[in-house]
Amino acid sequence: MAAMPTLNAQQASPGQTTATQQTSKPKATGTRAFPQSKVQPTQATTANSNPGRDKKIANNPGHGKPADNNIGRRKTTNDNRNNYAEAMRRYRHERHDHDWWKQHYIVIVLVGGGYYYQDSGYWYPAWGYDPNYERYDYDGPIYTYGNLLPDQVIVNVQNALKELGYYTGDINGSLGVNTRRALTAYQQDYGLDATGVVDEPTVRALGLI
Repeated sequence: MAAMPTLNAQQASPGQTTATQQTSKPKATGTRAFPQSKVQPTQATTANSNPGRDKKIANNPGHGKPADNNIGRRKTTNDNRNNYAEAMRRYRHERHDHDWWKQHYIVIVLVGGGYYYQDSGYWYPAWGYDPNYERYDYDGPIYTYGNLLPDQVIVNVQNALKELGYYTGDINGSLGVNTRRALTAYQQDYGLDATGVVDEPTVRALGLI
């Protein structure tokens, strides 16, 4: 597999041993077992302690209408829609070869069965980067924070939704049908636009950032 020269994140996806490569500072590759209660950031300098998250979850331990004092729900529906619409507008949903992607985007990673590129805080499928790796559970933008890879963000979202009683499936880092249904239910209850996807307002409402 060809090296990606400017990649800063190490790939570690559920159930897969393949790791992306970097040329600037080689690191030992490894695998990470799922499920786990928290996914650590891909770089040691980024903390993911989620301060205050337990307080928010305590206000709503089960599935239902959120408590009025939950700070995370203050994002309005329009804020959520505009944020996701902007992410969709940036999505290069088109096929390009390996060289084209490398010329246009700095960070491209292999996660699960497909390559993703990063743009303005979101991960997107990089169609055509490698035709042998084009399996995506969700064909759209995935919000990221703290240098986390797409599957790591989803694991944190799944854990938060499970603690709140919205999600009962496996913690697998996959934005599949069950995770998206849980996201939709949570977004509806918390006054967010029900996109069923991982966007910035939803991540904030969950107390992950």
